[in-house]
Amino acid sequence: MIAVLDTPVAVRRTAMDLLARREHGRVELTRKLRQRGACPDMIDAALDRLTEEGLLSESRYLESFINYRSRSGYGPLRIREELGQRGLARGDIEEALRECGFNWQELLEDTWRRKFAGQLPADAKERARQGRFLSYRGYSLEMIGRLLSGREFDD
Repeated sequence: MIAVLDTPVAVRRTAMDLLARREHGRVELTRKLRQRGACPDMIDAALDRLTEEGLLSESRYLESFINYRSRSGYGPLRIREELGQRGLARGDIEEALRECGFNWQELLEDTWRRKFAGQLPADAKERARQGRFLSYRGYSLEMIGRLLSGREFDD
């Protein structure tokens, strides 16, 4: 049975239930509460209070999201785009990506090795196929070019 979100207590409880499952951004949490029938005034009040109490944190959400997506083989371009679509401020996204401490070239190489078994492309068609996959995953063309040309392995 779906709970009716017609009181501030019900809105807060639902928001806390959602936050207990995983970190959420304010925009995402607002959307979910609206879908459940809460009025905007109660949502804003509840989220303001959760933010003051440290239970809702955009920076924690950014860190969690970046860690999760990068471990799944996604690069900074794709992660940046996904966070932007979730309504986070561009400056906050850029700062979080700078501070995450990931070596994106190493993550690119790991993703490439898992998908293509470390086989450099033998021809232009295979190079294009590998490049498209890695580009879709959110890595820059410069990084992909360096990897697929074999320059990444010249240590």
